[in-house]
Amino acid sequence: MVLDDDEDILEIICYLLTEEGYEVLRLNNGGNIQDQIRAFAPNLILMDVLLGEHNGIEICKMLKHEPETSELPIILISGTHNLSGSLYLDGAPDDFLAKPFDVDVLLSKVEKRLL
Repeated sequence: MVLDDDEDILEIICYLLTEEGYEVLRLNNGGNIQDQIRAFAPNLILMDVLLGEHNGIEICKMLKHEPETSELPIILISGTHNLSGSLYLDGAPDDFLAKPFDVDVLLSKVEKRLL
């Protein structure tokens, strides 16, 4: 599952993951993410920090505190926030990717979290 409100970034990430053989659900906001998770049952979430009216950090915390999604790997992506120092806090994502990102780093982080 990929969430980003920037359609260009969303398109690029989804293309890269699809080319690697992943099945991808693309969302441009986090408004009904819990319903989407139940319907799609993702193995991983790649999510931008800034999602228009939603906040990826807050969505991540919410998902990490829910029993059904607490173990779901979440990688936050941001061009404005450096989250590497907060990866070990309560409700933190499993990993962080800074924009602009290297394609190989993106794919490596996804693969690592899916093992």
